[in-house]
Amino acid sequence: MTRSRWHRLEQQDGTVTVTRRLPVRFDLRVETCLAAPDPLSRTALAHQIRQDLWRALRDLPGLSPAVTLRRTGGVIEITAGGRLERGRVSERDRNRCLAVLEDPARQARWLAHAGRRCDG
Repeated sequence: MTRSRWHRLEQQDGTVTVTRRLPVRFDLRVETCLAAPDPLSRTALAHQIRQDLWRALRDLPGLSPAVTLRRTGGVIEITAGGRLERGRVSERDRNRCLAVLEDPARQARWLAHAGRRCDG
């Protein structure tokens, strides 16, 4: 069995964080909200977001992506970005990260995937 290299942190309030490195740090941080049906797998959703974030920002030196999800009613509050070991975060980096989070096609794919996984 292969061990995941990702840490999954769950809080009592249902908040889920997926990160590669502990402690969680958001040197690069963007936030948005996503209307989301229930039930869905918050972990699967976080991994999908993290994956697309990495693909869009893999040229950013020293980035360790992190995603935190918190459900508030029918909305998922998303904090995404992560730890940056080298360099500084630019406005361009923030805008690229936000473009990933607010892309309707990606959002639809994330929700479809997370709905199939359904851990609540």
